[in-house]
Amino acid sequence: MTTDTTAAGEPTLTIDELAARAGVTVRTVRFYGTKGLLPPPVIGARRVGHYGREHLARLALIEELQQQGMTLAAIERYLQQLPPDLSAHDLAIHRAVVTSWAPDTVETLSREELRRRAGRELDDGDVARLAAMGVVRADGGSYRVDLGLLRLGVQLLDVPLSQEAILASRNVLVEHSRAAARELAELFRGEVSERDAQDVRSLSAHMHPLVVQALLTTFQRSLREELRESLTQ
Repeated sequence: MTTDTTAAGEPTLTIDELAARAGVTVRTVRFYGTKGLLPPPVIGARRVGHYGREHLARLALIEELQQQGMTLAAIERYLQQLPPDLSAHDLAIHRAVVTSWAPDTVETLSREELRRRAGRELDDGDVARLAAMGVVRADGGSYRVDLGLLRLGVQLLDVPLSQEAILASRNVLVEHSRAAARELAELFRGEVSERDAQDVRSLSAHMHPLVVQALLTTFQRSLREELRESLTQ
């Protein structure tokens, strides 16, 4: 990562660093820029372009949309409908909603393939932390990797939390999300019990992304309120 900063004081990435973090080539980054899928970089000293977290989050969203089978033209139309000033956090929420439509994707990767997919070097401690998060699982000389969680897990490697705290946080999230899903499923089951199978499938397809986004938004606000209260005590 470069030592240059944006006006907001956030570290920025060169195009090579951005491509490595996103797991794409520099040529791909430039191509997306010419197509308008990525906003232009901030031009710093010596006319060097610098990219921020929003560019990285947008690349992750593009990758997710491609995995859903969308063509480049369809992705371009999708991104054009989004507000141009979305933050990296907002883009991550969009990606989370898109990811919720997809089936679980687990692949067996070698250590080198895992490093390449992560877009950074991974030492044994990093791999152990990813395993604690449920992102990877050792399988002989390879690793079973949840690709839907890999990017998030890699980002959490830079968060100053112990492996025990990460594991405890994961257990809390899994426990409460399953409880919420169970109660919502029971609620919806009562609503659709008198409808035919086609109506049930149609309702499920429409409700799934909406429920995920509602849960994300509600959790975000609740967490912000809890943190605010803890800081004022």
